[in-house]
Amino acid sequence: MEIDARNLSCPAPVLMAKETIEKDHPEQIVILVDNEAARQNVSRFLESRSYHVDIKADSGVFHVIGARSDTSDKCKTVLQPSGKPAEKVKKIMVMAAADRIGFGDDELGLKLMVNFIKTLKEMQPELWKLVFVNNGVKLAVKGSGVLEELKALSDNGVGILVCGTCLTHFNLMDKKQVGETTNMLDIVTAMQLADEVINI
Repeated sequence: MEIDARNLSCPAPVLMAKETIEKDHPEQIVILVDNEAARQNVSRFLESRSYHVDIKADSGVFHVIGARSDTSDKCKTVLQPSGKPAEKVKKIMVMAAADRIGFGDDELGLKLMVNFIKTLKEMQPELWKLVFVNNGVKLAVKGSGVLEELKALSDNGVGILVCGTCLTHFNLMDKKQVGETTNMLDIVTAMQLADEVINI
């Protein structure tokens, strides 16, 4: 089964793949896309649906090929040493739509954002996802003053999502240094799963 999602920006290619998989349950699916953000997002989506993914590139078009893989993983209850189920940890999602905080003085706003990112570790283990959209994606690219802190958060299990449409808009896709390239479907789904969403 083949889906032609060329000339479409995210999340359209992912939504087309999602609709086809939920309707037809294909053993193999091929999605044609023509930009890096869509390639990454579609690949990750297929993997989340238990497909093994291969990529073939041809004259600027990516053929994202998903083949159904068998998975027999079963959900397991996490137990504490006492033998009792572990308590559910609150999941907080932080969304940053700018690379600075507030209005009035851009230099001050940038300093505030740097201090905010450096202090986010204090929210763990409740900090679950950190999402960058619009101008906020500039915090996750080469030259950002908080890459070390973001990489440390990622290493400690915090999911960092960076908007692929935004990276493409600012021509920063090849400069991303940390996090997963994401799309609006991922972001909306994360919002639904989070216990609390903080917008800055």
